[in-house]
Amino acid sequence: MKKRYVPDLVKQMADCEANYLRLMRLMPDIEQRDERVFEVSCHQQQSTVRLQIEERFTYTTTVLVSQSSDHRWLEAPSLIVRMYHDARAAEVICLKSKRHFRGVYNYPNAQMHQKDEKAQLNQYLGEWLSHCLTHGQAAEPAYSFT
Repeated sequence: MKKRYVPDLVKQMADCEANYLRLMRLMPDIEQRDERVFEVSCHQQQSTVRLQIEERFTYTTTVLVSQSSDHRWLEAPSLIVRMYHDARAAEVICLKSKRHFRGVYNYPNAQMHQKDEKAQLNQYLGEWLSHCLTHGQAAEPAYSFT
């Protein structure tokens, strides 16, 4: 008998907390700024990563995280990320082109989602944000001292 998938909630929450901290480092002025653009180069390929505020509320902020590059053969997904300021967590709630994700999917399924699709997207977001922190250059400074 096949074992039922059980999500690792501790790891998922740790990923969400780390993603929140990464976003806050990339956008320290998140309450005043609606967008931040980073140029990232890797293996002589240039990409642009855009963090764009979609919604701002007292306890949450919704951010569109998108990437564009010269290579059109593979388009990176645009992620809608919800930041929960009271919990200091940020999670991928959906892709720009798709609806919300469930925490667990039966497998196989008609949409070909992995059992842990949401956990994988949050991990992917973390890797992307870490890459921006390590290799990215902001198109303009985070703070203006004028």
